[in-house]
Amino acid sequence: MKRNRVALLANLKENAPHFNGMPADQWDDLDSESTVEALVNAIRAGGHECEFLEGDTSLLDSIRRYKPDICFNICEGHFGDGREAQVPAILEMLRIPYTGSKVMTLALALDKPMTKRILHWHELPTPAFQTFERVDEPLSEDMFFPMFVKPSREGTGMGVSARSIVHNEQELREQVGYVIERYKQVALVERFIEGREITVGVVGNLEGPAARRIPDNDQAPRMQAGLHFLPPMEVDLKPYYDTDVVYSNRLKVALADQLNYFCPAPIDDHLRRELNWLTAAVFRVMGALDVARVDFRLDIHDHLKPYILEINPLPGLSPGVSDLVIEAAAEAIDHTTLVNMILNAALRRYGMF
Repeated sequence: MKRNRVALLANLKENAPHFNGMPADQWDDLDSESTVEALVNAIRAGGHECEFLEGDTSLLDSIRRYKPDICFNICEGHFGDGREAQVPAILEMLRIPYTGSKVMTLALALDKPMTKRILHWHELPTPAFQTFERVDEPLSEDMFFPMFVKPSREGTGMGVSARSIVHNEQELREQVGYVIERYKQVALVERFIEGREITVGVVGNLEGPAARRIPDNDQAPRMQAGLHFLPPMEVDLKPYYDTDVVYSNRLKVALADQLNYFCPAPIDDHLRRELNWLTAAVFRVMGALDVARVDFRLDIHDHLKPYILEINPLPGLSPGVSDLVIEAAAEAIDHTTLVNMILNAALRRYGMF
């Protein structure tokens, strides 16, 4: 395999801008120095040169100086509706290859309502939903309590807590107002699916012609060749039911290293295969590349029917704590190997492997 010059592109928490009125969790989805260092070391261990470059406006100059063969992109961005797509857009202008999904997929996946509209169009199971630009918007007739309220364009469970589950009109309006005021964006309201939360990670790319649609023919083969499915993971929320009945921002950030994870999740083979197929279907219709993670809820009132919550085409890669890393470890895939699996998937896709 060729030794490549790789630029690791990320946004460090310590380099993030600050502004008046900024929510305390504004930059919770950005990366730490230890994560960036671990990724650089993993790529070097894979036989490549690697340097970290901050994914902000300085990138236009630093990337021209470094002249990478390919970039390993984990940039979350700072501002804008499509902030996760900004660095890939720069890379495409400069014609520099990069890992992970492209501009359109990243922009769509960051916007949870847009993702759900795509899933709904493809008749993939996702909870009924409504968006609120104002607190006093009338509730749609097909929405009923309990419901779940969250920001439209945030990750790492930002804006998610026990208060996100609303049981009546007053609670709904209060939480919608909180999200709109705190995060300055549309509030997404979904029917709350009571049950277990499972996440499935995947590395690789679909083989053969894979249009961004699901065949109308129910008897058509379920296309998933080329994807490596990691074991499904479930977080044990029972110890936190007094404060967190959902996988909240507090659990994902403050208590990430204290949680108990079931991986592989205790589910039967039929359900595991169904989750893998749904993961492949979401990966396909969203146009994801190289790596992604899809989150589900299993409805305890409907025979554990899986509902798709969202896809994360830029899943965290922090050693020991990120969901994707934990899933890989359950299959005896260490952090270095996982990082290079993602890089190699991109290198193959560009014909550089």
